[in-house]
Amino acid sequence: MSSVRSHRRSVISEAVAPWGDIARLLRGGEAGTLLPVIIPKHRRRLWWMLPLWAGGYALLSGVMLTLKESGSDGLGGMAAGALATLSYVVGVLLLVIGGLWWWRSSIVEIEQGTHGVLTRYGAVVRTLDAGRHYLWHPWSRVDFVVDTATEIPYSAPVMACPTQENVPLRSIEFFLKFRITDAVLFVRTIGAGNFDLVLSSAVQDAIRQRARRVRTERAYDLRGSDVADMQDLLNRQLDRYGVRITGCNIPDVQLPAQYQQHLATREQVAKERTAYEQEWGLIRKRRIDSLGMDIERAKKIRDARIVEVRAALNRAREEVAQLLERQETEAQRVRFEIETRGRSGLIAAENEARAQQALAKAYRDNRAVLQYELACRRLEVGSRLAGKAPRPVVVRTDGGTDTSALSTLFTAQLLPRLTSGDRAPNGSAFLSAEDGGHDQR
Repeated sequence: MSSVRSHRRSVISEAVAPWGDIARLLRGGEAGTLLPVIIPKHRRRLWWMLPLWAGGYALLSGVMLTLKESGSDGLGGMAAGALATLSYVVGVLLLVIGGLWWWRSSIVEIEQGTHGVLTRYGAVVRTLDAGRHYLWHPWSRVDFVVDTATEIPYSAPVMACPTQENVPLRSIEFFLKFRITDAVLFVRTIGAGNFDLVLSSAVQDAIRQRARRVRTERAYDLRGSDVADMQDLLNRQLDRYGVRITGCNIPDVQLPAQYQQHLATREQVAKERTAYEQEWGLIRKRRIDSLGMDIERAKKIRDARIVEVRAALNRAREEVAQLLERQETEAQRVRFEIETRGRSGLIAAENEARAQQALAKAYRDNRAVLQYELACRRLEVGSRLAGKAPRPVVVRTDGGTDTSALSTLFTAQLLPRLTSGDRAPNGSAFLSAEDGGHDQR
């Protein structure tokens, strides 16, 4: 489709054209008009039936003449035969001409990217794809050729569109692309001429709704803004017509002249403000750089002092480490001395203990010898005392002996003599009550 001039509304229409001009009109339009639908001039006529009827009549005449020839003789029969032959020839020629005319008039060629709407007796039968088709039925015809592949551009400027503050904008240019998705639904439901009115009304309604939500100073923000919601709204409205919006945008917005002057003044003020902000930005950058340099110098001084403090701290740590090492050496020396004195005292004590142990052992051995000598002396003394001791006399009174007073008296007189006389080697004398108290010697 040819693009329309800016600030001029596109016009969608349909045209009647011969088959040879359909491709040109669909691709280029006509005098700034978009032509998505072409009504082809029907070149199919019923004149091709005349040769067929005439040929049939000629063949029938030839048959009649042949029958007449078979029933007559002579010159009449020859004339009938010649006329029959001529009728056959003319009939066959007329049938061939009629058949060729019918074949040629039934050919329909649909352009690439378009669909043809086939009707029969005025009713829509089906759609024809791109390519060559043969319409053998005499009353079948293509009433519409619809462009279903091309994205058709459409421009619709909206004039005096009020904003949120009720300030009328001079114009808002709205541009969209649409494509016919269902040829039969499009031509039967609305048609190209009515679709132009419906699309223009829908676009103006959508643009006015969008402008009502925008403040006047932000009107220029509509240029190139996101209009996906408007596209969805238009698709919902146009889907029942077999049309699909493939893309849309707002390329231009024009404000009123007075408001443009105010806007120009404000833009100038904004530019001056931008210049002041840039100047202040440079001054601030220089100050920031100066402060940054001062901070860097302070950091360097701080780092140098930190290095000095760390060096002093390391020296102090080294001195403390040396002092601790000396203290540890002195403490180790004192500990070694104490351990040496302790070991020497321990050894002396052990030696003294061993000497005391040896002395105790000697004392124990001497004590044993003394005890032995003492025991020997005790034995010697005991033997001496035993030799000088009185002999015991055992008087047996058991065995039922007589314990009369006479025997007791006799024993009392005899005992002193026995004890004063010589003692037997055994140093003992026994009296038995069994022998009646007599001495057994």
